[in-house]
Amino acid sequence: MIRRALVPALGLALGLGLGAAPPLEAGPRQSRTPLGEAIREALIAHPELLAPLTGPAPMDIYADEVARDLDLLEREAPHLFAPGLPGFGPGEAAPRIAFFTAPDCPDCATAEAELSALAARLGLRVSVFDITAHDALAARLGLDMAPSYVLPDRLLRGAMPAIVLERYLAP
Repeated sequence: MIRRALVPALGLALGLGLGAAPPLEAGPRQSRTPLGEAIREALIAHPELLAPLTGPAPMDIYADEVARDLDLLEREAPHLFAPGLPGFGPGEAAPRIAFFTAPDCPDCATAEAELSALAARLGLRVSVFDITAHDALAARLGLDMAPSYVLPDRLLRGAMPAIVLERYLAP
């Protein structure tokens, strides 16, 4: 199929009297040869010729789940990111991340220290929730472990290195 479609382009290019390529010493080469230009024009005019080579668009198997999570986060945002919630960082700023911790959680202490240092460096406000005291909120969010992080556009379960959080939080 592609060959049949390119034959007219090739014929057009050959019909223009291209003949043999000039010797190397004839001067600088063009960035596009006339044949290449004719093929380019044919493909632009008929992009369907490339469909067999590219295949169908990849399917996002998580699109529905992502949409549900984003809807959930939007509904719960007033409970997670409201000014005045307990936490750390500049008091006048609205929280940009909610951190769920638990008592007697060694990973939580380390994660909170790293998040605190990151928040200070980036000037972020973090709201802090005890997952056992806020079990209904945690359950609505599907959080079943600490530490966990909630951002306006994602849920992160388990301790995250500061470098990962910075990528999600940096403006």
